[in-house]
Amino acid sequence: MSELTFKHKQAHYEKVCRSNYLASLHLAGFDTSPADLDKPLPTREEALAKYQQDKPSQPAPALPHKPADQ
Repeated sequence: MSELTFKHKQAHYEKVCRSNYLASLHLAGFDTSPADLDKPLPTREEALAKYQQDKPSQPAPALPHKPADQ
């Protein structure tokens, strides 16, 4: 049997991490399937763009007025 390379170990680690993450989502009540294991995750920029697009524009909340010490 050939010796495992760093890339083989890294790929196995990533697969196990992804599998564990999907299992934890399933336990938390989210719908997951074994096919989700092979789907690529969105990039950070894609995720931010999605949530910025879905977020309705709201004015920034006003900070409460702090009275000056007398």
